[in-house]
Amino acid sequence: MQGSFCRFYVHENARHRRRLLWEWLLEQANQLGIRGGSAFRAMAGFGRHHVLHEDHFFELAGTLTVEVEFIVTEEEAQRLLDRVRAEKVRVFYALIPARFGILNADSSDPPSASGVD
Repeated sequence: MQGSFCRFYVHENARHRRRLLWEWLLEQANQLGIRGGSAFRAMAGFGRHHVLHEDHFFELAGTLTVEVEFIVTEEEAQRLLDRVRAEKVRVFYALIPARFGILNADSSDPPSASGVD
């Protein structure tokens, strides 16, 4: 299948509607019927302010980035981005073309899941 790799970059302590933003993004994607998503905490990184943050035991929690990512069809990506836009969440994201599928798909997988175009 053709689609996109959709990744959001959020601060681990960022919140929306009293929920951690990375949790909220996963919940919204699940509600929209997206097949799966993952959140990963960064070990180190910097953003637009060029301040390097690293994971140290003495560092205050909440300063690192969480990557929230999905492999989606174009329609799913648009619905997810529309939901985030409608909620007025300010967040950096990347949308990268992707080809995806399931190797050795079984009868419970949709016909398009095999990845054969």
